[in-house]
Amino acid sequence: MNRRKFINFVGCGCLSLGLHSCTSTPITDRKQLKLIPEHKLNAQAAKIYEKVKEKEELSDDAKKLAEIKEIGKKIENSISRYFDSQGIVDPTIGFDWEYILIKNDKVKNAWCMPGGKIAVYTGILPITKNNNGLAAVMGHEIAHAVAKHSVERASRGILLKTSTSLIDIFSGGKLSQVNRATGMDTVGLLSQIGLMNPFNRKQESEADYLGMIFSSLSGYDIRETVKIWERMKEANKGKEPPEFMSTHPSSSNRIDQINEWMNQVIMEYPPLV
Repeated sequence: MNRRKFINFVGCGCLSLGLHSCTSTPITDRKQLKLIPEHKLNAQAAKIYEKVKEKEELSDDAKKLAEIKEIGKKIENSISRYFDSQGIVDPTIGFDWEYILIKNDKVKNAWCMPGGKIAVYTGILPITKNNNGLAAVMGHEIAHAVAKHSVERASRGILLKTSTSLIDIFSGGKLSQVNRATGMDTVGLLSQIGLMNPFNRKQESEADYLGMIFSSLSGYDIRETVKIWERMKEANKGKEPPEFMSTHPSSSNRIDQINEWMNQVIMEYPPLV
């Protein structure tokens, strides 16, 4: 098979695979590419979560952990009830929800692994301040799992790696030559800045939007969301990297977007009573 035929063969094969792997994000209906089975990623995440619990120091603040679990349960139920009311398959079916509070005052973070494995760091609590703020942060992190962002990122990474390898082969190894001459992964860096980072920022903005919806459906005051990012911006003291180098939108842009969505989310996604 000559080079042209091989390229056409690979291209058609990838296109066919992509067409059969396209889905849409819940609520936003953004088209997604999923090449990796979700249940496999969830199983891997559960194993990693167990290792995190072994490695990290878990907080003994039983009251705060109980609050986190209560907020999480309300969000869990609201998500399931909302999708059921819309006649849409609940994207959290199969989730094995779990919550931990990690004792680390230096880390201002929280995350949700695929399948509903959630961790909150004590360092984020001065930023959230109250249950409305905590619900906003948890809603955002849960939104990543509901929207299957990890599956999407992993699938896009596979395509990017495969495409780069094929280009290198059919360019006679010129990409590898550039990398050796510069002493860095030039292609990888350009891809990260020009493709993956903007892509991840899109996911972050989507999680902001969906998180507000899930918090509102759960009965929390989403107006606290803006205050969280104002406090986060102040806590970072201008140390945020330039947005084009980051996987997250800047705090200022985030605040502007959240303010734009606020009234619409409050009106269209009232608490489920």
